[in-house]
Amino acid sequence: MNVQQNTHESHTLTMTREFDAPRELVFDAFTDPDQLAAWFGPVGVDSPRDRIVVEPRVGGAWQLVMVYEEDGVTKEGPIDAVISVYDPPALLVATQRAEPDAGITRRPEMRLEFEDLGGRTRLHLTQGPFASAEWLDMTREGWGTSFTKLDKVLA
Repeated sequence: MNVQQNTHESHTLTMTREFDAPRELVFDAFTDPDQLAAWFGPVGVDSPRDRIVVEPRVGGAWQLVMVYEEDGVTKEGPIDAVISVYDPPALLVATQRAEPDAGITRRPEMRLEFEDLGGRTRLHLTQGPFASAEWLDMTREGWGTSFTKLDKVLA
């Protein structure tokens, strides 16, 4: 099940996705660098293991670099966030540092709520605000294909 909602007025993304895996495993997929390297980023985008730092604690880093090719040129999409809420396996909140060149001027927050469904997990994602509807839409598409990759990692 995949439910998506865009709030263009505030440029905040909300998504709900169910995974066929226990809540602890899904939570770990967001905090274990080895697992993040296996699934994070849209199709065609890699997140090299040596470019991922996760310090699973309040005040810890949640950083990675997505690497992709565009028109024959290698490009990078860094994510540099600080964990503000860490309550495994139920809740992970991280706030991204501002990056004006990447359209990130409002320090978007990523809120991941993991709901136990008795062997399955419902993930509630809220992220934003973004600088524009375009950034919101690109992020929604990126999470969608990333979650498809995560399904395979959890299988």
